[in-house]
Amino acid sequence: MPELIEPIGLKNGKHLDDLEHKQLDEAEYKPKLKEAQMALLHWQRELSESKNSLVVVFEGPDAAGKGGAIKRITERLDPRTIRVHSIVKPTTEEYQHHYLWRFWKKLPTCGQTTIFDRSWYGRVLVERVEGFATDKEWKRAYDEINNFERMLADDGAIFVKIYLHISKDEQLYRFKRREADPMKHWKINDEDWRNRKKWDEHGVAAEVMFEKTSTDHAPWTVVPANFKWYARVKVVKSVVEAIESAKLRKT
Repeated sequence: MPELIEPIGLKNGKHLDDLEHKQLDEAEYKPKLKEAQMALLHWQRELSESKNSLVVVFEGPDAAGKGGAIKRITERLDPRTIRVHSIVKPTTEEYQHHYLWRFWKKLPTCGQTTIFDRSWYGRVLVERVEGFATDKEWKRAYDEINNFERMLADDGAIFVKIYLHISKDEQLYRFKRREADPMKHWKINDEDWRNRKKWDEHGVAAEVMFEKTSTDHAPWTVVPANFKWYARVKVVKSVVEAIESAKLRKT
């Protein structure tokens, strides 16, 4: 059995709504982001010469800033060793397999990085809340996911699992801004509004997920994201720290 640990950033029994949303001003943001990105570029080179891979998973409410955070991870890096996958509902073929099947072919090889904008955790988040998975299916998924990640970690995968969290009021503000901006209409749809109606249920599912799948080899990091500049710097630093603390296996 994996060793379960408290998620980084949400310790001592705190709940998502207890998060302190910190901010940075522009004078702090730009140099701190550049410093973190330069450190990540260094570690990308180290990773590329190792037998390890890097798997970065993003989850969180709609409009939490996952896309912006992913952009700040990737924009200074060598694009040849990175792949980003935005996960949507399964295809007809994927529905015919175990839910983890469609992620196998997207996993990185040695020296490579894969970023998942939403992931296999959909089974215990949206699929649980919306009833797309039966109780039996999502309840057994915690062990399935832990075993899946343990196997990959034993083979050299470094996991960074980021949950970006915003307040319900901040989400509403961002939704309305998207609706008002013709350039951002594609970012908002009826499904986003439907998910919002079950805000509390999604929060409960996320906290149970942390409790059952934040492990010593694949811990969750919860990032308060009401202020995007703070969240972006925190995310890049979290990726750097994960690679730094790993013992890279040299080729």
